[in-house]
Amino acid sequence: MNDSVFGTRRGTAPVPLSILDFAMAGKGVSASEALAGSIELARLVDRRGFTRYWVAEHHSMPGVTTSSPAMLLARLVGETHRIRLGAGGMMLPNFPPLVVAEQFGVLASFAPGRIDLGIGRAPGTDLNTAAALRRGQISAEDFPAQFQELLQFLDGDFPDGHPYQTGEVYAVPGPIQDQENGIARSFKRPPVWLLGSSDYSARLAAKLGFPFAFAAHLADQNVLIALEVYRENFRPSAVLDRPYVIASFGVMAADDEAEARRQAWAYSHAMMRMTTRRSFVVPTPPEAELYEYSSTEQRIMQMWNAKIMSGTGDQVADKLNAWQQRVQADELMILNLGHSQQAIYRSTELIADAYDMPSNVLDEDDA
Repeated sequence: MNDSVFGTRRGTAPVPLSILDFAMAGKGVSASEALAGSIELARLVDRRGFTRYWVAEHHSMPGVTTSSPAMLLARLVGETHRIRLGAGGMMLPNFPPLVVAEQFGVLASFAPGRIDLGIGRAPGTDLNTAAALRRGQISAEDFPAQFQELLQFLDGDFPDGHPYQTGEVYAVPGPIQDQENGIARSFKRPPVWLLGSSDYSARLAAKLGFPFAFAAHLADQNVLIALEVYRENFRPSAVLDRPYVIASFGVMAADDEAEARRQAWAYSHAMMRMTTRRSFVVPTPPEAELYEYSSTEQRIMQMWNAKIMSGTGDQVADKLNAWQQRVQADELMILNLGHSQQAIYRSTELIADAYDMPSNVLDEDDA
């Protein structure tokens, strides 16, 4: 395994630590402010020695600004220096595989050796929006074939007899561009990850010998089963010689334990709204506290809130360590869940401090 791809542990963290970001736009926060907050967060985690910074793909959610991971990543390439940047992930049924291959070919050419491509099969939205994105032409059942086509575009390697094998259709930038231009192969496709919150993608990742990222922030109840399936069925490949797992968890750290709980409760309120078929908007913590919940809403709130590790930086680190002992992930990815960019930024700082991560790894690398 290549440490530059799979990460190096910094400070006292048990495994490499990474970040997943939604570019959260809580109530009263504009899209511009949310994206500016994500840029600042990417700069912070680049300095502090986190392994990777991934952005998710979501649609029709007023509280989430990451509808186009490739566009945000293109900006972050110029704002960061060493951290790996990626999609966590691109929802493949929403796109023709050629489009994804081209977008990430551009990113890999901008920042060789620093781009990851995480692929998921969910729509990242509701069914109506999924229909608008896909026009009803692609379903999740087509995912394995779509995924194979994406890999073939990225590698420029279609089998004999395939309609695209003739060289008339290929991803640019990509390996065939080098070949056609008569230069040594310089294009390196970004490492591809399979993402999931159930055992479906775990089985596919194991079968193909790919690294696997599990969204425990959505389905912590499924994480142990999915990772067992992945590890037991893993087949070594040219991509990977042994299983590699990222597990992502929702967190919120604050200087004050009560404030961390308030921020996490506000996010849980947004998840409750989405679960009850209302738009996803994160209220301010005072609004969430004053809301009069029905018994059903209260149960939903408790369910989502239980998935978030909140507290001081040290308390959140202890909870992450406990989960790491349970799931034995090779890497932990944290998603800071709160109302404001300031709270998310501070949460990340406190967790980095709790693990004694460097204050500026960029200075250390230059030394």
